[in-house]
Amino acid sequence: MKKFEDIFVSSHTRRCFLQGVMKTGSALLLADGMKILAADQKVRETPARFFKVLHDKTIQCGLCFRQCILEPGDSGECDIRLNRDGKMITLAYGDLGAMNIDPIEKKPLFHYLPGTMAFSIATIGCNIDCKFCQNWQIAHARPGQLQSSFMTPEEVAKESTRYRCPTIAYTYSEPTVWSEFVIDCTDAGLKQGIGSVVISNGTWHPDVLDELLKRVKAIKVDLKSIEPEYYRKVCDADLRPVLANIERIRKSGVWLELVNLVVTTLNDSDANFKKLALWVKENVGVDVPVHFTRFHPMYKLKNLAPTPVQALDHAYDIARAEGLKYVYVGNVPGHRGQNTLCPKCGVPVIERKGYRIQSSGIQDGKCCQCGVPIPGVWS
Repeated sequence: MKKFEDIFVSSHTRRCFLQGVMKTGSALLLADGMKILAADQKVRETPARFFKVLHDKTIQCGLCFRQCILEPGDSGECDIRLNRDGKMITLAYGDLGAMNIDPIEKKPLFHYLPGTMAFSIATIGCNIDCKFCQNWQIAHARPGQLQSSFMTPEEVAKESTRYRCPTIAYTYSEPTVWSEFVIDCTDAGLKQGIGSVVISNGTWHPDVLDELLKRVKAIKVDLKSIEPEYYRKVCDADLRPVLANIERIRKSGVWLELVNLVVTTLNDSDANFKKLALWVKENVGVDVPVHFTRFHPMYKLKNLAPTPVQALDHAYDIARAEGLKYVYVGNVPGHRGQNTLCPKCGVPVIERKGYRIQSSGIQDGKCCQCGVPIPGVWS
């Protein structure tokens, strides 16, 4: 494991990093009363949960599949959890590196309160390293690198209410590694009638996922590939816990949607699309929405071209041919794969353009044309 001191950088590097984030347009919405941390301010340490003492002062983190074993002074692979003299400390509780008000469709969640807005937040941190990361400025920042705004869970819920957002979304980085804050915000939101959705890579330890499933309304999981080798080489991760957690979510009854980022030359073959669609069909069912999303060169894969739309067309057609009822194409405005089709009569029950709802033919969760139920959370 990494030593705590090694995860910090110089003040000059922090300033350059922050300038770079500002140039790339990372979202930071500043509301009244929020405290802005200077880039060089001391990192806040908060007692963490989800760990156990192994022996002496050696501890094991229990948040995700990595189960990091930490000696005193060690930091976990996510860089934001630390063994402080035999106790787990989180370095990102409430320190929000990104906040924005997003359409729920941007998550993307297409069958959860369509047309509404989500108060979207993130601390820094991620427990895997996808070479194509779209939010690397936030996900792979380290404590002290990114200017942040401190909020309590109660303040998060209050801001969501203030901006008339029925939902808090935990997104941009990886909510698994800041699960304590997610859980506390979810509880605070529920007290004010605000629901929560989690946008995740799906690598929780089952005990942590069970705590979330008691509280949240919907989860979107990035199923980055159906191939274990892809997870190892491209994401420095393990496919097995992701698949197990997807099944666990489905069985819980919490609304589930899946996203597959189609990366040029790496997971864009017809065989991959068919294998993924078959796994979804056989393990979680044909009613689970699957989004095939266009890749744009980013982070460590700037050498690759954007995903050809033809590849996304193949993914869409193959998944539907295998029986998936709700297949979508993302990052291609105006694509036919943005609309929700009734599986019985075939009419578009929700028509979208980008993140905007153009028209809706759903009433009381049913197709207005033929009356067949459309699964989702509609109110």
